[in-house]
Amino acid sequence: MTDTHCPYCSLQCGMRLTVPAQTSDRASSLEVTPRDFPTNAGGLCAKGWTSAQVLDVPDRLTTPLLRGPDGALHPASWEDALSAITGGLRDIWAAHGRSAVGVFGGGGLTNEKAYTLGKFARVALRTPFIDYNGRFCMSSAAAAGNRAFGLDRGLPFPLTDLAGADAILLLGSNVAETMPPALRHLSGARERGGLLVVDPRRTATAALTDDEAGLHLQPLPGTDLQLLLGLTHVVFAEGLADTDYLRRRVDGVGAVRREVAQWWPERVERETGVPADLLRRAAHLLAAAAPGRGGAGAYVLTGRGAEQHAHGTDTVTAAIGLALALGLPGVPGSGYGCLTGQGNGQGGREHGQKADQLPGYRSIGDPAARAHVAQVWGVDPELLPGPGVPAVELFKKVGRPAAEGGIRALFVHGANPVVSAPDAGALEARLRRLDLLVVADLVPSETAQLADVVLPITQWAEESGTMTSLEGRILARHKAIEPPPGVRDELWVWRELAARLAAPAPFSDDPHEVLAELARASAGGIADYGGVTMERATREALYWPCPSAEHPGTPRVFLDRFATPDGRARMLPVSAAPVADDLRPEAPLYLVTGRVLEHYQSGAQTRRVPQLARAQRQATVTMHPVTADRLGIEEGTPVRLTSQRAVAVATAVFSTGIRPDVVFMPFHFAGRQRANLLTNPTTDPISGMPEFKVCAVDVASADTPAARLALLSEEARA
Repeated sequence: MTDTHCPYCSLQCGMRLTVPAQTSDRASSLEVTPRDFPTNAGGLCAKGWTSAQVLDVPDRLTTPLLRGPDGALHPASWEDALSAITGGLRDIWAAHGRSAVGVFGGGGLTNEKAYTLGKFARVALRTPFIDYNGRFCMSSAAAAGNRAFGLDRGLPFPLTDLAGADAILLLGSNVAETMPPALRHLSGARERGGLLVVDPRRTATAALTDDEAGLHLQPLPGTDLQLLLGLTHVVFAEGLADTDYLRRRVDGVGAVRREVAQWWPERVERETGVPADLLRRAAHLLAAAAPGRGGAGAYVLTGRGAEQHAHGTDTVTAAIGLALALGLPGVPGSGYGCLTGQGNGQGGREHGQKADQLPGYRSIGDPAARAHVAQVWGVDPELLPGPGVPAVELFKKVGRPAAEGGIRALFVHGANPVVSAPDAGALEARLRRLDLLVVADLVPSETAQLADVVLPITQWAEESGTMTSLEGRILARHKAIEPPPGVRDELWVWRELAARLAAPAPFSDDPHEVLAELARASAGGIADYGGVTMERATREALYWPCPSAEHPGTPRVFLDRFATPDGRARMLPVSAAPVADDLRPEAPLYLVTGRVLEHYQSGAQTRRVPQLARAQRQATVTMHPVTADRLGIEEGTPVRLTSQRAVAVATAVFSTGIRPDVVFMPFHFAGRQRANLLTNPTTDPISGMPEFKVCAVDVASADTPAARLALLSEEARA
């Protein structure tokens, strides 16, 4: 019996794994039961209940694969696979230099793996070009948090604190489907009529506001920023701001007050479609719940719907500005937070996978940070490369000629960008032009199928390590079963490759040793894990920063001061802007993308679980019946969606809970059903976040002979 945590989202629900005594020790006999952990309180979603099945799917990778002269992937030994990688790298370095190699990591890697991958890129490969799929997750919230508070932690308080609030404003997060066990933490606000949900769809979460449990604000996609400016206008104009809090703890109030003065509710109604009286009601509900006005507490929470935009950092900055105006951050029972998506999206960026960061959330451009980390690694600081580029920019380098600054070799660990990246068809074409593509994965994902070398690696129940949840809590993951023969841990892979590449620093494949090194490397940084050990994480509720073995950890940051040099928060004025790919005659509908209950991320794992696949086998496009009638589309028939970038196909589903000018498509599916064939790679200038959440599309029936022929022709060209 092994206590561990779910491998999926950032709730990191507590679970217990049991191998019955009369059976073998493989995953097919592994029993999953929930345990009483604060985030899930004994509950699991469908993905958690079926998580062990992924470990024994029929096409589980159990041997390395090499692409042969015939163009196909063939089984190979580990010796041959590692030799192919090192030989390919040496050829590329000789011809093009170290910067012709890139690395793309994942938010599901343990802290030890995320840390080692960053070290491997900078010390063994000596390339600046590393980033990870967390760039697609909450990078806008991270950027906004850093500039407002001086620190980025998804929730700067325990999730359980939400239960005592009178009001919660939830922007762009459908927790009822993405992290169902979290719903219990919203129940208090809902019972008190204070659950406020902002979403262009009537999602399962938005429906929780029925029966006077709260309000659903249903704005036009891409106008969350205008909505937030309008809410802040009401707070200031109608005397709802906590002026004493602002005087004591916040700078920049005057500039924000002047900016929001122009966003009166009637103007916001014209831009967003949200009625002015509803906007005022929402502002008054939040203000009445704020501690400064005698309320039990209020929270402003953002998710991907508010963040995955070309102006996502400004949108989250406006959300933080609203929270500050109400006097919430750093006050017990109130605050601002971001609902991190991926299992280790928080720890994954803290310790070296991000293009510009070293362990401890240190800047790679800071000489003191470079000197500290180089000393821990035992290398000259001058050896470490400088900052790289965010993921979308990194991917634009992939496959280009090295003479133009292109990347000729790419390592992919814990990600499936052929499905998950914006403008995915263009990325797929670029990956095919690489000289060397190395993919480490559990299954032959769509990205792995393009690789020159595929490495079979261990998964959550087959390894030990730590994860950092959306609360900043460091959690111990314990090994429950042995991996299949032929499967290796990525820590072992990087150790072997580093040795073959004559890296100037040692690499360990023992997660306890790696965590101890990570603790030293992060010590003194913003995300200080100096006092963290696997043993402490197992027995204690341990939140970073935790700088020493004697330190109890910090479940609630900002109570006394913010992490800025003077301890005061910064309110920053932001201006509204239109979406980058707006409506036009040939593309008259907005496409928004997101998740469904049964699937996770690119779907590479959940699409292989029979119970989850049966619930939703294919991509759907949700539209209003009025829209469908106008377009001559029958429910259950194939639909063709066309953006400036590509064409995708999905099955029509009708809902009166979606705006007539909007269609919704989940992003979990492959081939022509990829929503991210359509999405816009335009990025936020501060965070590098792509504008996943909105683009203009044309929608038409594909259930005609001519449409079917056109799709067949496009498939042939692809």
